[in-house]
Amino acid sequence: MAAQGTLPGILRQLSGLGGCTHPIRLDGHRTEYSVDTTTGEIGAVLHHLDSASLPAGQLLVRCNNRRTTRCAACAEVYRRDTFHLITSGLRGGKGTPEHVSAHPRVFATFTAPSFGTVHNRPTGPAGTIRPCRCGTLHDQDDDALGTPLNPDTYDYEAAVLWNAHAGALWRRFSISLRREVAKRAGLSQRRFREHARVSFAKVAEYQKRGAVHFHAVIRIDGPTGGDSPPPPWATAELLTDAIRTATSKVRVDGPAIDDRTHTFTFGRQLDVRTIRSADFNDGQELTERAVAAYIAKYATKGAETATGALDRPLKFVAELAQLDISEHARRLVRTAWTLGARKSLEHLRLRAWAHMLGFRGHFSTKSRRYSTTLGALRDARAEWRRAEATAATSNTREPDSTYVLAHWVFAGTGLSSAEAWLSASLEPAPGTEGEPTK
Repeated sequence: MAAQGTLPGILRQLSGLGGCTHPIRLDGHRTEYSVDTTTGEIGAVLHHLDSASLPAGQLLVRCNNRRTTRCAACAEVYRRDTFHLITSGLRGGKGTPEHVSAHPRVFATFTAPSFGTVHNRPTGPAGTIRPCRCGTLHDQDDDALGTPLNPDTYDYEAAVLWNAHAGALWRRFSISLRREVAKRAGLSQRRFREHARVSFAKVAEYQKRGAVHFHAVIRIDGPTGGDSPPPPWATAELLTDAIRTATSKVRVDGPAIDDRTHTFTFGRQLDVRTIRSADFNDGQELTERAVAAYIAKYATKGAETATGALDRPLKFVAELAQLDISEHARRLVRTAWTLGARKSLEHLRLRAWAHMLGFRGHFSTKSRRYSTTLGALRDARAEWRRAEATAATSNTREPDSTYVLAHWVFAGTGLSSAEAWLSASLEPAPGTEGEPTK
């Protein structure tokens, strides 16, 4: 109803946020002029928008925060976009040809090494749960899971530094993987680029112990990417073997701290499964949709999965005392803060990323030719909204060209208490809650 103009102006403006609870507030104006395409002369004013004339007194723009803990509505849009991005690289669509579904592809999970024994739920025969080393049969929601059996011997320094170097380790792995695939095909690196390409999309997830690990879809394409068929020698088995070898070989040299030199590798637990197998999710078939949904749900999570509450940077380490987080998470954050004071580690920006337990990489990344981009999906959604708005408000012919003059300045974030109350009672306006499902 808000989009049809039957509700008061403030409700229409809030409805257009699509449920965003922490919008960005802007002061300024935007004027759109017609342009004569023959002479280039600027003509009449077509549309004029001044923030002071809006019901909220300012232009409200979605925050687009990907974290569920910060803004559930914007995080849901991000999750849907990630789902479409992953899915289009698995079965085609949104600019990716459908035959990509026939390319060899696997779903792989890369873990961090051990930094000390933690409380867990080990599995036995037929998937039965066995007692932890502490002797307790932990419930799956037990807060003790992921915390050290002996915090005094847990290697907090290495845990934080591993997170800080996880992105570099992945980059080394992606280079090594291409070399291993080429080796199995009997090709040099230069000739390999003429025959095939390795594409991937991945997301980062925090384990309960606070260490980052990666979930990735990895695919072999032809030389130009998903639009060209892979060579006959490319199989999921060859790709799996190359992944296992590259993972075991790759390493990143870290800093030397107090006469201790750090070197970072992936953990021994590596899971690689061919997509459409039947050994995923308790025997469920590993379909394209299952993989995309599994990866997308982690795209909206951060370190709060491990810390419970900390989802924004710290200004002072004293803030830790006021946070409702576990002692394990508190020690990880404090370790990052302490290491961040070292001149030799300033390039890692550990204090700025202490709330992320040292990890400062992108949570979702992909290779250039895997599929569409999040930017392209956002642009398509914006174009769809503009088309809907134009169709709903006017049937007149738009000019061939327009000139836009705009000036906006940041005025704050969030909603007033009254705006928040009204927003909670609204349904999002059509086109603001995510990409159309068709």
